[in-house]
Amino acid sequence: WDETHFGKMGSYYINRTFFFDVHPPLGKMLIGLAGYLSGYDGTFPFQKPGDRYEQHNYVGMRGVRLCRLLSSWLAVLCLSVQLLELSKSLPAALLTAFILIFDTGCITLSQYILLDPILMFFLMGAVLSMVKCNSCADRPFSASWWFWLSLTGVSLAGAMGVKFVGLFVVLLVGLNTIYDLWDLLGNLSLSLVMFGKHLLARVLCLIVLPLALYTAMFAVHFAVLNRSGPGDGFFSSAFQSQLIGNNLHNVSIPE
Repeated sequence: WDETHFGKMGSYYINRTFFFDVHPPLGKMLIGLAGYLSGYDGTFPFQKPGDRYEQHNYVGMRGVRLCRLLSSWLAVLCLSVQLLELSKSLPAALLTAFILIFDTGCITLSQYILLDPILMFFLMGAVLSMVKCNSCADRPFSASWWFWLSLTGVSLAGAMGVKFVGLFVVLLVGLNTIYDLWDLLGNLSLSLVMFGKHLLARVLCLIVLPLALYTAMFAVHFAVLNRSGPGDGFFSSAFQSQLIGNNLHNVSIPE
């Protein structure tokens, strides 16, 4: 059922047809982009689960180009987190990656048009970036420190842009940031000016950057979906007048 739903959302993006959905747009836009780049024309109806794709080129959306590709990176990210930063143990890291690779749930999720592999990729990316940034604590404001801090913000935006459950990794990174700042505040050898720089850097990379990217996703969403579709009725008449094919398109509407 979920593949039918999100496959239809991907078709809407390819056809530039406006729709309404409870999830943020990033994951569905990536599914639509994968379908477009792989030659899918957006004509499959996705009416009910189990319908045969027949001549429709669904492979790009379903597995090879997007979901399966991102799922394959989960083991690499997990191995990096475990091996490079947390356990410092190669056997522990390999065991964790092995369990993830052969997990039936992950294998199943990566075979269909779903948001979950995309979400897990950004979640794991945020955790890895946070851990790597913590490892650079002894050299703050270095190039690597800025890179991992910024990448953490980008990953947070990605997780939130796919599903709202990305808030949990936002909470994790937020608690870690509060702990870091509290530790810095208690460092008597650190001046208040330097503490202010640390605070400003985290505000820029972990709040301003994710919010800007999250807003940009919706800007792209509304720019692409410029044709009338099943989601028109959820929005105002003024908004509907901007959609090609809507009965109110280009109609002058008083404030």
